[in-house]
Amino acid sequence: MDKQLDTAPCGYFSLSDSGIIQSVNQTLMKMLAYERDELLGQHIEAFMSVTNKLFFHTYFYPYIQLYGEVQEMYFSMKTSGREDVPVLLNGMRHERDGSVVVDCVVVMMKRRIEHERDVLKTKTQLEELYKATHEANQRLERLHQEYETKQQELIIMNEQLEMMASTDPLTGLRNRRFFQNSLQACLTAYKLSSVPFSLLIIDIDYFKSINDTYGHPVGDLVLSRLAELLRSISRDTDMVARYGGEEFVVILSECDEIGAMMAGERYRFEAESAKWGDYSITISIGAATVSEGDNEESLLHKADTALYASKTAGRNRVTHADQRV
Repeated sequence: MDKQLDTAPCGYFSLSDSGIIQSVNQTLMKMLAYERDELLGQHIEAFMSVTNKLFFHTYFYPYIQLYGEVQEMYFSMKTSGREDVPVLLNGMRHERDGSVVVDCVVVMMKRRIEHERDVLKTKTQLEELYKATHEANQRLERLHQEYETKQQELIIMNEQLEMMASTDPLTGLRNRRFFQNSLQACLTAYKLSSVPFSLLIIDIDYFKSINDTYGHPVGDLVLSRLAELLRSISRDTDMVARYGGEEFVVILSECDEIGAMMAGERYRFEAESAKWGDYSITISIGAATVSEGDNEESLLHKADTALYASKTAGRNRVTHADQRV
């Protein structure tokens, strides 16, 4: 055996056709911790476990007899200390010097197995990490959905709170605070566009006598029913609110003096004509149309003065502030 083969970085041995070791290189001897004379003349199966012997009989011999070669067969060999050495074997059967021989090369697989174990361990860790990440993403998605739901609930709640803060609880109309904010907004818009709007103050005639005669529950019912009537005959662009007590206010958008009087008469007529059961009501209305120099206080004062004029003139009527000039 030449020196290059003897010291090759892989184990080498040749077998007779019956499996007797005929030659070995130093690399194999070192791999199995045997001397050369301890290997030569021995059957290859002497250096295998029972399981590997069975594998050799059922796979190696039939395969190399049939095909003349075996590639990358994995099995274990025994060292002199009876330890397993996993190897990868390649074998080729051919004739040499008139005899059939099987040349075999083995490469230790210990490091590869350790590497494969590390790869498998890493793969398992990656799968566990992916699973944990996937579960975390699902939890995050659920939390995001819960957040979106809570956000929507909060928006609805804020809208409800805002509505409650700007709504009269008895009549369901806008309250005085909302009316004052709306009136200020209308005044600001008027200064920019000069498009007029009008204001009505509505008061129930002799409302105290209704409370005294029928009681406050009936009085509250009258307020609620009148509120619904005012709302039902108002335009979508108008704003109806309860100003306080038995007084209501209406902001009539894009409405001049004539329009204000027509709207006031409509409210007055509908209130007088409505069926109120055992009692009847009428309303008195004061109207004012915005003009240059008006502010919230002056416009309210004009409408309130017009209301007073309707009251003193016999009630159940509409008076516009400009008609008193």
